[in-house]
Amino acid sequence: MIESVLFYTFAALALVSAVVVIAQKSPFYSAFGLIVVLCSLSGIFAVLGSPFIAVIQLVVYAGAIMVLFLFVLMLLNVQRETDDVGGSAPLRLAAAALASAFAAQVAAVIARARIVSGPEQYEASTRKVAELLFSPAFLYVFEATSILILAALVGAIVLAKRDL
Repeated sequence: MIESVLFYTFAALALVSAVVVIAQKSPFYSAFGLIVVLCSLSGIFAVLGSPFIAVIQLVVYAGAIMVLFLFVLMLLNVQRETDDVGGSAPLRLAAAALASAFAAQVAAVIARARIVSGPEQYEASTRKVAELLFSPAFLYVFEATSILILAALVGAIVLAKRDL
C-alpha cells in the first residue's frame, strides 16, 4: 500500500516538474526542474526495488549531467526567452502533429503492455545490470555516447569563444 502511494507521488512530481521544464522561459529554472524530474525517477526506481539504478540515476544524471548542463548554460550566458518568440502557425501545427503522434505511440505501448503481478518479476540487480552493460551489444552505444558528449562540449566552447 505504501509503495503504491510513494510510486504515484513520485510519478506526479515527475510529471509536474516535466511541465515546469517545458513551460519555463528561463533556462536555469528549466534545468532545476529537470533535476527534480531526475530525482523523482530515482525515487520511482527505489520503490520498484532497484536501489542500484536509483543511486546511478542520482549520481550520473541528477549529479554529473546536470552540473554539465548548468556549466554550459553559464558558459554561453543564455538569456531569458523573450515573449515575442512564439513560432508561426506551421510550426505550431507541426508541434501539434508530433504531440498527437507521441500520444498515439504511448497509448499503443500501454495497450500492449503486460501487467506485472509484483516487483519480484522486475529484475534490476547490480549483477544483471553489469551483465547487460558490459556485453558486446552495448559497446557501440557507449562509444557513440562518448563521441556525442565530446562533440557537445567542443560545440559549447566554440560558441562561447565566439563572444570573447
